[in-house]
Amino acid sequence: MADNFIAPGDSIQFIAPGGGVVSGTPKQIGQVLVIPMVTAAATVLFNGVIRGVFRVTKVGSQAWAEGAIVYWDAGNTRFTTSGAGNLRAGFAVLGLATAMPGSGAGETTGYVFLDGVAGDTGT
Repeated sequence: MADNFIAPGDSIQFIAPGGGVVSGTPKQIGQVLVIPMVTAAATVLFNGVIRGVFRVTKVGSQAWAEGAIVYWDAGNTRFTTSGAGNLRAGFAVLGLATAMPGSGAGETTGYVFLDGVAGDTGT
């Protein structure tokens, strides 16, 4: 193994931003979306997952296709397939579902593979 290897990288240590972080609630840190593993106050170190499959809140009016690029809408604290002004987070997957979520108003849960790639906001 290389002498400069530190860790695999699916979970990384971050400093909680102003307002802190809540376990399991997505938080944008710079240009990366993080799922905190613990609740932490501002300036406290915490581990955040940047890569993996998560059950998330999505826009109810959107049907997600498998493999569709998914963005984090920080203003509405949900995931969307609309890139306009939102942070690229990963892509839609089946997760534990047997079908991809539809576009009914009540279909507000989806599965996202966070890919750990620093994303730009969509256009």
